[in-house]
Amino acid sequence: MRVKKIDEYRFRIEKDASSGMNTGVVMYSSEKLMANLKNDRTMQQAANAATLPGIRGNVMVMPDGHEGYGFPVGGVAGFDADEGIISPGAIGFDINCGIRVIRTNLEESDIRKNMKKLSDEIFLNVPSGLDSRLKIGFEPSDLERVAQEGAAYLVSKGFGVSEDIEHMEEKGCMEGADFSKVSQRAKSRGKNQLGTLGAGNHFLEIQKIDKIFDKKLAKAYGVYEGQIVIMVHTGSRGFGHQICSDYLRTLAEYQARKGIQIVDPELSYAHVKSKEAEDYLKAMKCGVNFAFANREMITHIIRESFEKVMGRSAEELGMSLLYDLSHNIAKLEEHKVEGKKERVYVHRKGATRAFAKGRKEIPEAYRDYGQPVLIPGSMGTASYILAGGEGAMEETFGSACHGAGRVMSRHQALREIGAEKTMASMKSKDIELRVHDRRLVSEESEWVYKDIDEVIRVVEGAGLALPVSRNVPIAVIKG
Repeated sequence: MRVKKIDEYRFRIEKDASSGMNTGVVMYSSEKLMANLKNDRTMQQAANAATLPGIRGNVMVMPDGHEGYGFPVGGVAGFDADEGIISPGAIGFDINCGIRVIRTNLEESDIRKNMKKLSDEIFLNVPSGLDSRLKIGFEPSDLERVAQEGAAYLVSKGFGVSEDIEHMEEKGCMEGADFSKVSQRAKSRGKNQLGTLGAGNHFLEIQKIDKIFDKKLAKAYGVYEGQIVIMVHTGSRGFGHQICSDYLRTLAEYQARKGIQIVDPELSYAHVKSKEAEDYLKAMKCGVNFAFANREMITHIIRESFEKVMGRSAEELGMSLLYDLSHNIAKLEEHKVEGKKERVYVHRKGATRAFAKGRKEIPEAYRDYGQPVLIPGSMGTASYILAGGEGAMEETFGSACHGAGRVMSRHQALREIGAEKTMASMKSKDIELRVHDRRLVSEESEWVYKDIDEVIRVVEGAGLALPVSRNVPIAVIKG
């Protein structure tokens, strides 16, 4: 596959009609990061995605990109609102896996003596691990309300505060969710998983902001050097995973019935106006809303844990939500394509929205500055807060990366990286670590991921987002 270097931050695979490509592929990367893409199927998967019908603009791969299920993780593609398609594989199994950051008015000196207690309390109260469950006495009807109303329903029940809603993508709820389009199996898997972290790369971190890059943006976002913030990374758990699994089968049957040939069965799709696509979108929105509610419930538990250990109310501790955003989702948005405004279904898989200032979708408090873009690093390394840039609006349907991006499979990590090595690294950095399954210490170690600083350098250099702060972990909680 011929790859052309455009500039320091962009590489391109030209449209090849002989292989069925309807458009080209742009990879936002560097020479250093491109070396990783040659070790897996990321570029081939992106080229395969370029064969999908109704695609508008380029297929894009963010600097954290790597091989995924059919569609690369770190991938972005837009499809015509009337003539395009919807593909679950280009969204991901963990629907609305996402990130939120909670601010405090604390600094490290305020909590260092309580770090072990805080870590223990949160680890005790926020269920984590593959089969984690939170027993809060919800009825089946509550799950339906969550799936259709999102985070606002939990706030109405006292699990959160109303101010949180304004600082979530979609205000914590995508309209048009239909619980009847969700299977009984998915409902069964989701009924006790609200407020749970899960396993894999999901985490909860207490972080310290150790560097501010832009004082004006930092002030607008309410962050400052030395401040303690909490980052939460999780999604729709088994509920969303089952929705994706169910509709992958449905869409495979749709394609067989329609006689549709596709280069990779993992990219199964349905045309946007079909019943199958409409049903999937309604079910997907249930998964999206569940995930927003899940992170809201976890936030409620974090606030209670801080209150217990610190002996002050969450309000007194300044525990307000900075932002919450998704990185596995499809949304109907308006963007410029070839100089004209068009409505497109933007599929972001392992990629976050990064809207520049002025877009109505951004919370009013940030509208004059750009949307907060929350990018976690790997376990024990830095994370970043950025602001959406104009380059993203011009080139990537307002999208940026979602993290560091894997360079090593979980099986390889277990073979090659001992848990002791990672734990020693964390200890040397004075980071509290709580984890249920020691295998995750190897599977999610810093050596399994790309260099987050290099990823952010590319994002900034390409004009997709502007760095606001660099955050370092002082406590890490995992499944």
